[in-house]
Amino acid sequence: MRLILTLPFLAAPALASFRDFGIPASSATVDVKAFNVASFTLNNLTHVFVKPVLPGQETITLPIFAFLLEHKPTKRRFMFDLGIRNDPENLPPTFAGLFKSKTITLGKFKDITQLLVDGGIALKSIKAIFWSHGHFDHIGDMKKWPKKRKIVVSSQTDTSIFPDNKNSDFQASDFAGHKLIKADFSRSNLTISGMRALDQFGDGSFYLLDAPGHFGGHVIGLARTTPTSFIILGADTLHHAGALRPGGAFQANIPCPGELVESARSAISTDFFWSPRTGPGRFDIASRTEPLLALSDTPDSFFVDPTAAQLSVSKLAALDADKDFLTLVTHDGSITSALPTFPASLADWQKQGLKEKLAWLFLDGKNPSFLFQPKGRAKREAHTHHPNEDVSKEDD
Repeated sequence: MRLILTLPFLAAPALASFRDFGIPASSATVDVKAFNVASFTLNNLTHVFVKPVLPGQETITLPIFAFLLEHKPTKRRFMFDLGIRNDPENLPPTFAGLFKSKTITLGKFKDITQLLVDGGIALKSIKAIFWSHGHFDHIGDMKKWPKKRKIVVSSQTDTSIFPDNKNSDFQASDFAGHKLIKADFSRSNLTISGMRALDQFGDGSFYLLDAPGHFGGHVIGLARTTPTSFIILGADTLHHAGALRPGGAFQANIPCPGELVESARSAISTDFFWSPRTGPGRFDIASRTEPLLALSDTPDSFFVDPTAAQLSVSKLAALDADKDFLTLVTHDGSITSALPTFPASLADWQKQGLKEKLAWLFLDGKNPSFLFQPKGRAKREAHTHHPNEDVSKEDD
């Protein structure tokens, strides 16, 4: 008789219902459409987002996504984040200086207002704009919008402006003529996956979730696209999919495709990453039970509270591991070429098999966001010694 052993990391747990995460039932939904507004390169700054940073991977290029949503019962349109303005030289001096010094480089692009108008979406039809947080690559350029837009932020957001606050991303033009609304999570009586939640339309179609750690007042959007499926607009809870996956039950419920399992064996450096079935020079992703990357906790980290930020990632990961939730974060470079963008709707993402298509792209050694192997000169030098060479011997 053949004995079959079931290993703990191969056993798939029972899938949860959305109710198990604290989400009330509802038939009200929203449509979601994505815009890839721009991409920017952050030179020698990978370390402010994730760790470890492998030799040759010190610079990172990130997309900047923004999202147009439509509340299906009322046909009201709203935005979740706006991306970056196309004249960063007119940001407050501290941030404009990042571009002037070439610390951040950004090519020419159309900002979200141009993309919307070009796509036949009248700006006046968008009544409300949700900012996940107050960083310049999320708040766009509000002076280009019709007046009297509702700007929704967390009540924990510091909305002081430059020059009164020299460290602020905000300027007077960001609020002038608009209505600022502060979402107060202290009044919330609902918790979703451990995060305080606010039902924005009172019908369960769209929630804001309190997700602290990256920046004061940072929030996540949770959009119900069918009565039982959701898109998580994860904003800057993390900046790379490797900081989220393959944590918890994710791999049991959304298995890594066989071709990526195989390519990862040689693509992922075992000098930096390990798992129970990994051997020297042969990485095994199937037995990995925690994310490959952690959030940065360096003194110059882009997370104001790395401990709180890591907890927010863990809470998000519980949703992400479920087949009824698709996670989209603002700067996920692994999905740039694969995510359907406007005018395509993401509402039927499950029928498209979109989660399975996107979830593991960050492991592809050819993907622009691949960070798991030293590259360039550093990689070549790491393999110059013959295994039997006496490296302690001095050169002649």
